[in-house]
Amino acid sequence: GRGDGAIGLSVCFCTGELLLCEANTVYKYIQEDGSNRGTYGKLICTNFKISFLDEDSASDDNEPQFKNKIIGENDITLQCVDQIYGVYDEKKKLLTGQLRKYPEKLIIYCKDLRVFHFCLRYTKEEEVKRIVSGIVHHSQTPKLLKRLFLFSYASAAPNNTGGRNQTVMFDTLEDWRDELERTKGNVKYKAVVTNEGYRVSEKLPLYFVVPICVSEESILKFQGRGIPIWCWSCHNGAALLKMSAFPKEQDDNTSQMQKAFLDGIYRTISNPPYELLKTEDLSSSLPSLQDIQTAYTRFKQLFLIDNSTDFWATDVKWFSLLESTNWLEIIRRFLKKAIEVAECLERQNSNVLLIEESATDLCCVISSLVQVMMDSYSRTKSGFQSLIQKEWVTGGHSFLDRCNHLHKNDKEEAPLFLLLLDCVWQLVQQYPPAFEFTETYLTVLSDSLYVPIFSTFFFNSQHQKDTNTTGESLKTQSGPFKFLTVWDWSVQFEPKAQALLSNPLYAEKLKPDKSQRKTTRFKHQRQLSLPLTQTKSSPKRGFFREETDHLIKNILGKRIGKFIINSSDEPHNSFKEFYDSWHSKPVDYHGLLLPSIDGPEIKVWAQRYLRWIPEAQLPGGGTIATAAKILDLMEEVQSLQVKMDEEHSQAISRDVQAVPMLRNSARLSSLFPFALLQRQSIKPALPTSTWKDLEDEDDLVKRDDEFVDLSGDMS
Repeated sequence: GRGDGAIGLSVCFCTGELLLCEANTVYKYIQEDGSNRGTYGKLICTNFKISFLDEDSASDDNEPQFKNKIIGENDITLQCVDQIYGVYDEKKKLLTGQLRKYPEKLIIYCKDLRVFHFCLRYTKEEEVKRIVSGIVHHSQTPKLLKRLFLFSYASAAPNNTGGRNQTVMFDTLEDWRDELERTKGNVKYKAVVTNEGYRVSEKLPLYFVVPICVSEESILKFQGRGIPIWCWSCHNGAALLKMSAFPKEQDDNTSQMQKAFLDGIYRTISNPPYELLKTEDLSSSLPSLQDIQTAYTRFKQLFLIDNSTDFWATDVKWFSLLESTNWLEIIRRFLKKAIEVAECLERQNSNVLLIEESATDLCCVISSLVQVMMDSYSRTKSGFQSLIQKEWVTGGHSFLDRCNHLHKNDKEEAPLFLLLLDCVWQLVQQYPPAFEFTETYLTVLSDSLYVPIFSTFFFNSQHQKDTNTTGESLKTQSGPFKFLTVWDWSVQFEPKAQALLSNPLYAEKLKPDKSQRKTTRFKHQRQLSLPLTQTKSSPKRGFFREETDHLIKNILGKRIGKFIINSSDEPHNSFKEFYDSWHSKPVDYHGLLLPSIDGPEIKVWAQRYLRWIPEAQLPGGGTIATAAKILDLMEEVQSLQVKMDEEHSQAISRDVQAVPMLRNSARLSSLFPFALLQRQSIKPALPTSTWKDLEDEDDLVKRDDEFVDLSGDMS
């Protein structure tokens, strides 16, 4: 068959990439819609990615406009693999370790929410064994840090320039001093070199900022714990600080010493010139890492859809499934906490000290959100990238553990960086002109979390990166690795594609938009937010009006009680007053931005989560339809400007920003730029059995697939 022809397909390898195993005559289903349509090709696994190669992938005709230069649409980096299932006699089983029996079909669920179905029935048995065990081993079993592709790539390409793109990396003393000067924090705070050689702590960056009155001796005393570390200063002088708390379980003597030490610190920074100090223990006021991980695991299952039938079956239960994940509620709680902190800084003029055991998880999310809300520089592309460098990368967020890149410990996994991006997305979609970047930028940034060519998201701390930078380079035989930073977007995208990351409507100063934003409504029931519930209304009524269709009431009746968003934490008066007062005034896109956090205002980030699901597309619709019209107008304005300049014979060279070209914008769908217009899915008539199933309490979210017996480890 055609599969044999696939053997001769050319494979495009990255620098440092090695082929580990391959299988021919593999059949990839185009879409699991029961029609079994697909294409034959070769499935390969390298030390970087899993790739499917067919004749189509060799042609340029159907190349998407928004093409990633490193990862094609049929490529999955090893770090992007979420779970792998084998199908045995129509039964799905999770594959994790050594296999006794090999499946006839392979399903790969990806962390960017793509789902791949490969049929292995026509592949030689030996090749099936090699490819399946190879893929499972290289993507699912624990590995050493130095085995990450990051090191193979850096050692084979030692002359990487590491383009900085005006992003401040915060790896030098000057970077911190410049930031102090930018925020006018240098009167009360100082950048210190106490941690040079990591003599204070391996978790802290080499350089950081503390109140001027804090001595070097204090910083060294408890490895940097109990020391207020500066994040940012507000225009009124109030500052956002963070602190690593002391461990709770201590003997009396130690805890007395630590208490005395803290009292001394608090006394010093509560006196002039410092503002009043408010402490905020994030571990006790926000969901735990475990809660966040559990919610996200449930939430993402709603979008890892196997086929059209699955989509429509879950559609009837969409609201209850969405609400039961708790993900939107977690986003709401983090945004609310950030608003509370902003209120203390802005209105009460007091310093806020965020406290958490390591100060590298919840602290990162809240401090970043507060800065995005309060500092318009953080809403520019270079400002946002610098913020992530400051609070997350040098700030010591354990990307390696939290993303579980090495499969060392599932218990450490928690999607905190994704949570931040989702919270920022809420702000971007509520106030588009306030941001220099687009939602596409945020989506691409979330995908970059799994691309082990950049060092940005692949270390737990600056110390870990520094100690692993020295190594044997293939070309020069010695010298440090030169890692790329993710902020050099030219590595992944051509200029035309990069134009989609910038917001053409970013406002220097815009008149506030008072028009009511309408929420997008799909034909299916997957509204992107949960309906607003009146806290006082009776749970039985839920959000349905009395006249709502009786049948739907019966079907969803059992769930209605669960719809009410937990409002036990009613905002206290000062918060509510601050929040309501801000929302009653016109928006200054370059001033303070407060997100709306009432029920329906918190939405599902549709572009990221629905982009691979054809059933969820709006042909010729979605935000891209508006963008296409605006870009057409901008192009027209630019060409008119050029003509006017010629008329006035002004030989001034204009710095015209590239406007992305959207060819055939009528053919685009709301899935753009990640997927081109795909087949229309017809909503099936629901058989009686489905209605019966809906009455069961078992959520479709909870997969109760069988597990393959795993014993031993592959060598």
